Amino acid sequence: MSPQAGAAGNAHIGVVGVGHGRYWPQFENLKDEILAKMDVFLDKLRRNGTSPTCFGLVDSVESAYALVPSLLAADLDVLFVDLLTYATSGTFAVFAQRVRIPTVLVALQPSRALDYAATTTRTQLLHDDVCSLPEFTGVARRCGNPVADVIIGTLADDAPADEDIARWCRIAAAIRDLRTARIGLMGHVLEGMLDMHSDPTAITAAFGCHVVTVEPDELMRHYRAAGEPALQEMREKILEFFDTPEPGQDPITRKLSTKDLHIAAEAAVALEELIAEKRLHGLAYYYEGEEQSDMRTLVSNLIVGNSMLISRGVPVSGEFDIKTCIAMLIMDRLGMGGSFAELHPVDFTRNSVLVGHDGPHHIGIAQGKPVLRSLDRYHGKPGMGASVEFSIRRGPITILSITVDHDGCFRFVVAEGEAIAGPTPPTGNTNTHARFGPDIRTFLRDWALAGPTHHFALGVGHHAKEIVSLAGALGIRATSLIHGVASHAERVEP
Repeated sequence: MSPQAGAAGNAHIGVVGVGHGRYWPQFENLKDEILAKMDVFLDKLRRNGTSPTCFGLVDSVESAYALVPSLLAADLDVLFVDLLTYATSGTFAVFAQRVRIPTVLVALQPSRALDYAATTTRTQLLHDDVCSLPEFTGVARRCGNPVADVIIGTLADDAPADEDIARWCRIAAAIRDLRTARIGLMGHVLEGMLDMHSDPTAITAAFGCHVVTVEPDELMRHYRAAGEPALQEMREKILEFFDTPEPGQDPITRKLSTKDLHIAAEAAVALEELIAEKRLHGLAYYYEGEEQSDMRTLVSNLIVGNSMLISRGVPVSGEFDIKTCIAMLIMDRLGMGGSFAELHPVDFTRNSVLVGHDGPHHIGIAQGKPVLRSLDRYHGKPGMGASVEFSIRRGPITILSITVDHDGCFRFVVAEGEAIAGPTPPTGNTNTHARFGPDIRTFLRDWALAGPTHHFALGVGHHAKEIVSLAGALGIRATSLIHGVASHAERVEP
């Protein structure tokens, strides 16, 4: 149904080596030695689960022009240009002008430093990987197609360089899945929730995914067709996934009832059948249905099934929020999880804010076993039934909101923080104490002034740099709030 979270095997990655053709007759076997350097880089990519396509060595403007049709035909997600020695920017200008693919320049020299007393011109040429970097980046900007990133380091024993390579393999996988995803959109925006509106054509233009219009009646058809064997299997899965404790102090909560368990199982089976039928990689929805109708019962009881799908890499977001559904897909494919969340009350004593929602969440990044409670009502919207309650795993977290600026362009707003231990209310909603720098009051002010939507995707680990790099590769603006400092990435046209 969906690729494994964080898997890079589906990504289309290309590698081109560059050098200076005038060197080959001057230094015997130098060309073979620099090609051996590219083989090492290719092995690094393969160790990250990718199957890169190597397009060989470009060492003249003529060979660069000749390669362009093959690069375009390969449908690449990311192109690595491996600077194996000095090369003139004329070779790279051809790619910058004609191949509009996110491009990463790689400069990995053989050793950490020259043995200066023993160094020859040949040895220096083998280490001249960074020599062309400014020339290449400068000409890319003059062509209106800046490079996505630069990786600098050594061929061996260089953890930072290896992590940069791994990061771009994950980004390539996310780009591939975004470009090929089918995201369902069912229902309508909750009345008055203006930050949820999105133009499906703009979604396709920015991210490449196709938006599939889904009728609630199509979900109802599967709901009515669910057989008892499938329902029994789903009930067992639900009870295996969740704890069902006694209620707390909130009078609208109850211990999960048999009736609510059964309805949640019916809705989950219907949802899985719909996802399979429509070949969806994600779904955003909101629908109310007529009061006391089967439709209202169904659409208000999707939370449990949603959470189970999200944990398998199929993001589902409530309140018709397709932008956060895409943010959740991005996080999942980067190996971060990706829960549906918003800001809840501030704890000024702990210098934290509760983050969570009354809807679907990524069980795979939960702290402990998630909880199911029956609710007599869903606050702010119609319906009642089983609701998910859990906290995010303690430790580093990243949050990502995808918003729209006044000119209609998308923008990523991303921040890094920490999920910390702390009591949460037993209300049948998910909540986690999150701490952000420099202090919670300043962070919330800066976050709000950055203009995000009120929903965001919540994942584990610190991955803001990765998300900002992905934004640049997609040609999307990004605002990053890290360590209390706001930074803004320029728009890079794809």
